[in-house]
Amino acid sequence: MHIAIDARIINSSTGRYVERLLHYLQQVDTQTQYTVLVRAKDEQFWQPTASNFTIMVADFDNYSFAEQIGFKKLLKKLKPDLVHFCMPQQPLGYNGKKITTFHDLTLVKTYNSDKNWLVYHLKQLVGAYAFKKAAKTNSHIITPSQFTKNELIDFAAISEEKVTVIYEAGETGNGAVRNYQLPFKNYLLYVGQQSDYKNIKRLGDAHQLLLESFPDLGLVLVGKKSASALKNEEYFIRKNYKNILFTDFVEDDQLNWLYAHTDAYIFPSLMEGFGLPGLEAMAHGAPVISSNATCLPEVYGEAAKYFDPTNIHEMTRVITNVLSDEKLRMQLSTAGYQQIKKYSWKKMAQETYEIYQKVLQD
Repeated sequence: MHIAIDARIINSSTGRYVERLLHYLQQVDTQTQYTVLVRAKDEQFWQPTASNFTIMVADFDNYSFAEQIGFKKLLKKLKPDLVHFCMPQQPLGYNGKKITTFHDLTLVKTYNSDKNWLVYHLKQLVGAYAFKKAAKTNSHIITPSQFTKNELIDFAAISEEKVTVIYEAGETGNGAVRNYQLPFKNYLLYVGQQSDYKNIKRLGDAHQLLLESFPDLGLVLVGKKSASALKNEEYFIRKNYKNILFTDFVEDDQLNWLYAHTDAYIFPSLMEGFGLPGLEAMAHGAPVISSNATCLPEVYGEAAKYFDPTNIHEMTRVITNVLSDEKLRMQLSTAGYQQIKKYSWKKMAQETYEIYQKVLQD
């Protein structure tokens, strides 16, 4: 058998899923021939260690005519028995056997204010059509949470049997640790992109209220200084907010240090499909305080304290309760270690492989 995996997003915020899938598939399946399709810039980003995996360039932009025409032509020439699209964007006219991973529906349900309003909403219309078409025409769908599964079933009007929940996982990476110099000793941590739905402005608002009780408390926001991050930074500067640090990109060994030394990891998001950073924080022993929105209580269970992400005062109160109670922080840290044991990247790869086999045999 020959399976093609669309890994064009491997070097992106969702790329961790693709990289871990490929890494562990090499252990799970040594017989099937796999062609891993990547953008030209990422041809060397991930290299297989198994002889049944091959890298091929598929340099097509998401939601482009080239994707619809050129990518379809490439797949027809490649003649795989199955294609796994790791994101919904794909040539909709491709009629071979295919499965798609839908991580979430944020593209069609949220708006990022750093984008042109008209252009973004036109893209949303195109995206909504593409998502529904992909959901209906794929042989099977994978989602990372029950919440996303339910949301997709309602959105695309597809049967429950067509969708399988396969959880992702959190881990501490290579384990290397390198000190990150901070202007404050105690700090709250957030890691990830800063689009509007990530709710960073409200987190900053809550942090400034926390300074009344914890005057030396910092807020560290880790992630590339994208347009949305710069917009948040400008907002905080304009309001004369104190003790907030935008790190820009941070290497893994320093990120490990930041996770390990934070007073608490805060996840204020309004919408998520899985919420991987919170699990990575748990893997480092960080107490997790999270939004109660969408899938997050499903994924974090009893190992986090929750707040309404639209209520700044409730966010402040819950964070205050955790920071003021060392015993509670230790309990959350211990519970976090137990929670992450429920998830495994290798299990994710094994369950994905089983979907491949099921679809190939139909």
